[in-house]
Amino acid sequence: MKPDIQAFFDEATNTVTYLVIDPSTRHAAIIDPVLDFDARNGRTSTHSSDRVMEAARAANAVIRWILETHAHADHLSGAAHLRRATGAPLAIGEHIRDVQRTFKPLFNATDLDEDGRQFDRLLADGERLPLGSMEIEVMSTPGHTPACVSYRIGDNVFVGDTLFMPDYGTARADFPGGDAGTLFRSIQRLLALPGHTTLWMCHDYRPPARTTYEWRTTVAEQRAGNVHVHDGIDEATFVALRASRDRALAAPQLLLPSIQVNIRAGELPPPEDDGNRYLKIPVNRLGVG
Repeated sequence: MKPDIQAFFDEATNTVTYLVIDPSTRHAAIIDPVLDFDARNGRTSTHSSDRVMEAARAANAVIRWILETHAHADHLSGAAHLRRATGAPLAIGEHIRDVQRTFKPLFNATDLDEDGRQFDRLLADGERLPLGSMEIEVMSTPGHTPACVSYRIGDNVFVGDTLFMPDYGTARADFPGGDAGTLFRSIQRLLALPGHTTLWMCHDYRPPARTTYEWRTTVAEQRAGNVHVHDGIDEATFVALRASRDRALAAPQLLLPSIQVNIRAGELPPPEDDGNRYLKIPVNRLGVG
């Protein structure tokens, strides 16, 4: 039996959120939800996450899991809002603790515990989560960040930022804790899956030659045509290419707001003594971009 999969594309951040439903039980998981954030006026909105919940209600689905593939650096997570709205547990890869330890000093986040307790479940490689009559297999795929995981459900794998569409390539590996060699080996693990396996991207940035946004491909298509890691590309070649490309990339527009929220499981920093919440912008501290 195949899961029912609905994709929700947020063009403001080029992010894809997935609603995955077991058709026999209507149990569902939401993967990589978005909290809308207008950086110009510092306002948040739950529109994108609410849209996913509305689709779940329309499908008579019950949300059993909220899953993050990693602590995103390009959008704020809607996971905290969805957890409050649905009561479903929030899970992420166990190495989120490494990411928390890395970024806590950057934001002087004295409130932040570095043990991952903000999340309900920290996932190890090979762990399996029930989804009705189906299972979600956790695949550790670090390199973009130490905490990146992919989720395999039958012949479908939700790969986070590890891969992009074949004509766009692969994730950057220059964030703190990232490593291009590790990323290459994680990608090879994904590309060793059967060729018909469907890979679902977390982002699409639509290169100029393409007129539509796309986020679904296969292992075979990636092996044949990924511009960074098609068959025949070895690790040393990939690492050199990735390093050269990363040096030319600017930091994501929402990097600083996103990270300090997402290492808190999608919660904003706690209120200060005036009752208001603030996002910090550390000055001259970040080496990306």
